[in-house]
Amino acid sequence: KIPICYSGKLQNYPDFTPCFQNTVLVWIPCIYLWLCFPVYFLYLRRHDRGYIQVSNLNKAKTALGLILWIVCWADLFYSFWKRSQNISLAPFFLVSPTVLGITMLLATFLIQHERIKGVQSSGVMTIFWFISFLCATVIFISKIKHGADEDAFHYVTFCIYFVLVLVELILCCFPEQPPLFSETVNDPNPCPEFSSSFLSRMTFWWITGLMIQGYRKPLEAKDLWSLNKEDKSEEVVPGLARNWVEALIIKPSQKSHEASLFKVLYKTFGPYFFMSFLFKAAHDFLMFSGPGILGSLLSFVYNKAAPNWQGYFYTVLMFVCACLQTLIIHQYFHICFVTGMRLKTAIVGVIYRKALVITNSARKTSTVGEIVNLMSVDAQRFMELTTYINMIWSAPLQVILALYFLWRNLGPSVLAGVAVMILLVPINAVIAMKTKTYQVAQMKSKDNRIKLMNEILNGIKVLKLYAWELAFREKVLKIRQKELQVLKKSAYLAAMATFTWVCAPFLVALSTFAVYVMTDKRNVLDAQKAFVSLALFNILRFPLNMLPMVISSIVEASVSLKRLRVFLSHEELDPDSIVRGPIKEGEFLCIFKAELCALYFSINFTVPEGSLVAVVGQVGCGKSSLLSALLGEMDKKEGYVAVKGSVAYVPQQAWVQNATLEDNIIFGREMNESRYKRVIEACALVPDVEILPSGDKTEIGEKGVNLSGGQKQRVSLARAVYCNADVYLLDDPLSAVDAHVGKHIFEKVIGPKGILKNKTRVLVTHAINYLPQMDTILVMTDGEISEMGSYQELLEQDGAFAEFLRTYANAEQTMENSGKLTNKLLMSLMLIRESCLQEKHCGLSKPSCEVAALLQCEAKIKKCMFSNRQLSNSSTYSRDTGKPQHQSSTAELQKPLAEKNSWKLTEADTVKASVYWEYMKAIGLFMSFLAIFLFVCTHVASLASNYWLSLWTDDPVINGTQQNTTLRLGVYGALGISQGLLAVSVFGYSMVVSIGGIFASRHLHHNLLHSVLRSPMSFFDRTPSGNLVNRFSKEIDTIDSAIPPIIKMFMGSTFNVIGACIIILLTTPIAAVIIPPLGLFYFFVQRFYVATSRQLKRLESVSRSPVYSHFNETLLGVSVIRAFEEQKRFIKQNDMKVDENQKAYYPSIIANRWLAVRLEYVGNCIVLFAALFAVIARSKLSPGLVGLSVSYSLQITAYLNWLVRMSSDLENNVVAVERVKEYSEMEKEAEWRIEQTAPASSWPEEGKVEFRGYGLRYRDDLDLVLKNINVTINGGEKIGIVGRTGAGKSSLTLGLFRINEAAEGEIIIDGINIAKIGLHDLRFKITIIPQDPVLFSGSLRMNLDPFDQHSDEDIWRSLELAHLKNFVSSLPDKLNHECSEGGENLSVGQRQLVCLARALLRKSKILVLDEATAAVDLETDKLIQSTIKSQFEECTVLTIAHRLNTIMDYTRVLVLERGEVVECGTPDQLLQEKGIFYTMAKDSGLV
Repeated sequence: KIPICYSGKLQNYPDFTPCFQNTVLVWIPCIYLWLCFPVYFLYLRRHDRGYIQVSNLNKAKTALGLILWIVCWADLFYSFWKRSQNISLAPFFLVSPTVLGITMLLATFLIQHERIKGVQSSGVMTIFWFISFLCATVIFISKIKHGADEDAFHYVTFCIYFVLVLVELILCCFPEQPPLFSETVNDPNPCPEFSSSFLSRMTFWWITGLMIQGYRKPLEAKDLWSLNKEDKSEEVVPGLARNWVEALIIKPSQKSHEASLFKVLYKTFGPYFFMSFLFKAAHDFLMFSGPGILGSLLSFVYNKAAPNWQGYFYTVLMFVCACLQTLIIHQYFHICFVTGMRLKTAIVGVIYRKALVITNSARKTSTVGEIVNLMSVDAQRFMELTTYINMIWSAPLQVILALYFLWRNLGPSVLAGVAVMILLVPINAVIAMKTKTYQVAQMKSKDNRIKLMNEILNGIKVLKLYAWELAFREKVLKIRQKELQVLKKSAYLAAMATFTWVCAPFLVALSTFAVYVMTDKRNVLDAQKAFVSLALFNILRFPLNMLPMVISSIVEASVSLKRLRVFLSHEELDPDSIVRGPIKEGEFLCIFKAELCALYFSINFTVPEGSLVAVVGQVGCGKSSLLSALLGEMDKKEGYVAVKGSVAYVPQQAWVQNATLEDNIIFGREMNESRYKRVIEACALVPDVEILPSGDKTEIGEKGVNLSGGQKQRVSLARAVYCNADVYLLDDPLSAVDAHVGKHIFEKVIGPKGILKNKTRVLVTHAINYLPQMDTILVMTDGEISEMGSYQELLEQDGAFAEFLRTYANAEQTMENSGKLTNKLLMSLMLIRESCLQEKHCGLSKPSCEVAALLQCEAKIKKCMFSNRQLSNSSTYSRDTGKPQHQSSTAELQKPLAEKNSWKLTEADTVKASVYWEYMKAIGLFMSFLAIFLFVCTHVASLASNYWLSLWTDDPVINGTQQNTTLRLGVYGALGISQGLLAVSVFGYSMVVSIGGIFASRHLHHNLLHSVLRSPMSFFDRTPSGNLVNRFSKEIDTIDSAIPPIIKMFMGSTFNVIGACIIILLTTPIAAVIIPPLGLFYFFVQRFYVATSRQLKRLESVSRSPVYSHFNETLLGVSVIRAFEEQKRFIKQNDMKVDENQKAYYPSIIANRWLAVRLEYVGNCIVLFAALFAVIARSKLSPGLVGLSVSYSLQITAYLNWLVRMSSDLENNVVAVERVKEYSEMEKEAEWRIEQTAPASSWPEEGKVEFRGYGLRYRDDLDLVLKNINVTINGGEKIGIVGRTGAGKSSLTLGLFRINEAAEGEIIIDGINIAKIGLHDLRFKITIIPQDPVLFSGSLRMNLDPFDQHSDEDIWRSLELAHLKNFVSSLPDKLNHECSEGGENLSVGQRQLVCLARALLRKSKILVLDEATAAVDLETDKLIQSTIKSQFEECTVLTIAHRLNTIMDYTRVLVLERGEVVECGTPDQLLQEKGIFYTMAKDSGLV
């Protein structure tokens, strides 16, 4: 048996026997390489990255490998030669060189094989050379010591071997050039990860370049690297999609009910993720090396006879283990985060692809918001889960290991400590469960609040016009109050949790030591036992606290998983439901089933090629559904639908993308200049393009905010015309445009002489005047075609259609001639309509003659039909036609601001101290300082108790027992309890911070809400509502629930680090030399990191919104995308946007790893020096102090890491306070109430309005929109205001309501200058019926009278006059009928009537009508007109009119042109003057 250490003179230095050196130390690297070889070889076969050319580096590596082989064989032959000389040799002199030589050949083979497979830097080989070098070093040192006794030849060969291995190791640190034909060669900015060396990848050194760049100047999107191929959408998404489809196909055959999405995810991402298991397990075992080595170090300090090298050996070993731990755990995190990132990419991609193909009925089960949530929230949940999920097995493993070591150390008394811990687990679990229920409640309130805010912001114009801000502010604050109450409860819980978390380790230690000391007199608590146990208890804390968290996040993820599975399992549209191809002879039959009610449409018709077909009928009779059926959007029950050739579709609600005007029209086709110009001209877009700031390159806002309704409709039409399809389906494209424009479009585009004259066109329309020019007319009633034929044929048939037409035509003529519409006529119209309905048996109640019943019937049918015509409620009333030229684009307003804002989004400087000060003031300064004081107390008590423990462990042992044990235990307990009572202080500070945080968020939200409601309209025009909603949801949520816990943890970590440094300095004052420079380095790294990390975070959040807004846009326009067959292009766009976002996210996770590795090295250095100085000064130090100092230093790494995480989190989150503050300090509009100048309550008595030299501009740097308007309107006059689009009609009303303040001149109502009184005083006294009827979610009553000023009788009377009484009384909840968001559950006509009822209820002297009837069919229009005439007899009425027939009987007409009044007089006078008014009347067919 050969002893492993020499004995005798070398006691002070360790050494191994020659046998050990020449066998074990030589074989270790060989065994490693041969074990790795088969696995690595297979891996390389699977992952071929391309071929690398032979470089000098590669030649050098190969040559050295061969020389090493030659050296080994030289050794071998020399040994054979010696044996031939009959010199006896140990067998290892033959075995070792042989094994080593073969291994060197294998290494050389691998160097070449890696080059062929495109590996630029190999981990396997680097580790191999490193192990070889380590083993060789040990032998080398030994050989130097025994220099004289060595065989000269072996000595020389070994020295050559040693040098060559060292050179190989150095060469391994340099990467090879990239493979030929690899992606990176053509990539302008490739990610340096794969081209960097193995060492660089392990320490994340390769991101340093980006960090330096970010430190020097703010990063921009163009500085970011491209994604790695494996992380791109085009790689990741198809894999998941394929596996999911397979799972769906296999599903029916097997027993399980649903396809398991979890299995699919596991199959897709499992193999890569599995690597993390190995890293995590390695780390968990290494974690326990710290306490173990600490034990050995302490026994070394006790044993004064031990040689010094042992101390140094333990110190170095501790340092090496810590460093290995650092490298391994961050590789683990890296794998987890990358998997999370791929998972998110895949889920977003799959959801997007699914959303393009799901049926309308499935679409209805989930709202747009819910689907977007799947993308944002649920995908994020999975991403977060990947980092935790391994804790499921790792936490129990850590607990078991810790208990095993504790048992070895202290015996059964450990159970006392464990019992305390186990008791705390259910407490924590209960707290977690309660917190969860509170969170759900809080989320619910938050959702309600955001929904309401969203509506307020969408309808802000209406709120301002009606002066309803205060009522809605109260509604928001009421919800907010509920939310804060829940938050307060959560705060108490959080304080409890902090309390248990801070006191747990102490209580555990106290109970264990007490039991240990009390059970047996001979149980001595020495430093080794005490501090090793403390170190183990500290390890034990982490898994026990993580488990509840992990479990709850797994529960959350399982909920998300289920929601995703449901969405991905929705049924898809059948692509074969319509035949695209030549049509069979004869007619074709299709039967569709509409969703909401049992109306079966059975329809037979053929459309000859190249003909123009009109589809007419009442509102809600199935016209749009017919087009949907032709597009394959309806569920086909039976029959046959065929469409020949490609299709272009113009929906009723124009869908505009957030792109340039040109992109909207070209829509992914090739650009053809001449065709493009022709299309723009034909669609009457030339004047619009001229007005827009950058012509057709102007960016159009989301949902087309900077276009009027008419412009959107024309863009939508232009898109269809440009794409040059065979079949055109036009769903009422002429309804949103002015009469003269409509005429132009019909002639130039749709009609017999238009661009599309040779195409097949199906046109749904309400306009009667175009019917004579149609080839065929289909008349629809209740989902069936009641009549069909040309205009003449239908008139000759003399059916219901002819009667209906005649009445309409008569009505129009009568209006022109006498300007009076008799009620008789109206009645006859009703009768016809009724007979029409009765013939067809609507399947609903037989309508009586009452208008309301008809409307009700119509609403029901409409409900069935509206499934595919989801009315977007985003547009508010300013959006349409009456937009003055200068303001025709809010994009123009946004331009200078957008430039400012985009810069602001990625503001580079650090968060100013003033923001923290603001937050402290919001909490209250007393509370802030109280919290800090309580923190200090807690930490002082904690340090004192541990210092006392170290004094206790140093008590001398007499006859195997310690004296005054009880005293020591008592004081230890007291200090701990004081920490516990100061745990009352713990509880106290936790409470103070949480409650303070709630005060702060109440205060900040209140200010934000108030100031947003008081902002002028111009602010809302240039601020995307998304930004505002974001402030109310994301930022306020951050202030509510993210900042207080972060502050707690930040303060905790800060004091922990300071405490640890103090202890180390107290025990070994020499550490003062080391700690400051390390501190400086730490600080520098942290600043360096924060600069880049904040940039990356901002870039990531800036690039995240386009993903969601693009998705939102797609969902709204999905039928258009499908009709034009553009799905592929949109999927590609979505992938690009997701990748763009991940491009910023990927460096940010790497930057986190970079920082953590650097900082943990600082921590590891502190461990090294604390142990080193303790070893150097061991003669002066007691073991208790050494234990104290080293066990604190072992914790410092975790604290430092935490501290940086928290400080950067704090900075990133405090930005929320800054952003909320920024909006709280915006410009405000005038005061709502001014007591001094408030007019009398009866004002205005007469209703006389005077404009004196009035002028208006939208922004200081723009021209006047209205110039020099001088008009006097006497009380009771009825005034019509007309003019072309952009003449300034709507601006006049904006000025009257002071939505925009006058630039010059004044408006005087009944002798009072309106600029001098409060806004609410003014707006309460004038009533408007706006263009787009806006309703808010809430009861019908609230929508009519939010301030509860009127009695029920008043409300019923106004409803009766508005022809809504029958409809409302038929509702189950009557006035409390819940309106959905934007009034979606009422038809547009009914919403318009609700607005009329509002006006009737307020009954003010001045009424403004903004083309209130553009959206309703003619009957409703007449109802409104007649009501206004009868009810507002004595009032002054101003009407902005597009349909001139409505104002032919008004007292006077004002004609505006370019912001000036050009004609003014009675309608008859103006017609005789043959001016502008005359030409407009002519265009409308009135003259």
